[in-house]
Amino acid sequence: MSISLTESAAVRVQSFLEKRGKGAGLRLGIKTNGCSGMAYVLEFCDEIEESDEVFEDHGVRIIVDKKSLIYLDGTELDYTKEGLNEGFKFNNPNEKGQCGCGESFTV
Repeated sequence: MSISLTESAAVRVQSFLEKRGKGAGLRLGIKTNGCSGMAYVLEFCDEIEESDEVFEDHGVRIIVDKKSLIYLDGTELDYTKEGLNEGFKFNNPNEKGQCGCGESFTV
């Protein structure tokens, strides 16, 4: 099982963590939401729980709860900038489709 970051995503996360001044890493998960059923959750993590899986890529720790890992295994997190739009992009090989607005996905 693995979760990875592109170099641009790692640089962006490290920048956020440095500005924040604390944090164990980046928590990646899923929640039930949207018209397709699931949505990604991305937040800073201050404490790693015993039940969490921890991956490290480009010097950044990625923390994932075991329930989310089933749906996220193999995911690569990227950070893209296109014109005025910028943000994190999930390249998830388990994803079978997205809703029209791109807010949720199915597996």
